[in-house]
Amino acid sequence: MDKAIFEDALVFISLIVGMGCLTGIIVTMLKRRAKQVASPETMGVLRDISDRLQRLEGSVDTVAVEIERISEAQRFTTRLLAERATTPALADKAKGVVTPH
Repeated sequence: MDKAIFEDALVFISLIVGMGCLTGIIVTMLKRRAKQVASPETMGVLRDISDRLQRLEGSVDTVAVEIERISEAQRFTTRLLAERATTPALADKAKGVVTPH
């Protein structure tokens, strides 16, 4: 009985040590892969992409401002046309002009 417990304990300890070694190997591989991704060439490309995205964002903001100006001008023009269309009709009624029907 003591021999069986000893063998089970030995197997358990071997498994724990093996899992620790395997984990160390996997962590080392992941660290090396992370260093390869962060190479100077890759970082340069990422900076270029970042700069292009910033310029694109600025362009989109500029276009949004211009579209807002166009919509304000359109609202203003519509309001002027609406006021001009209603003003003569009110003036005619005030003078007492009756149109034939």
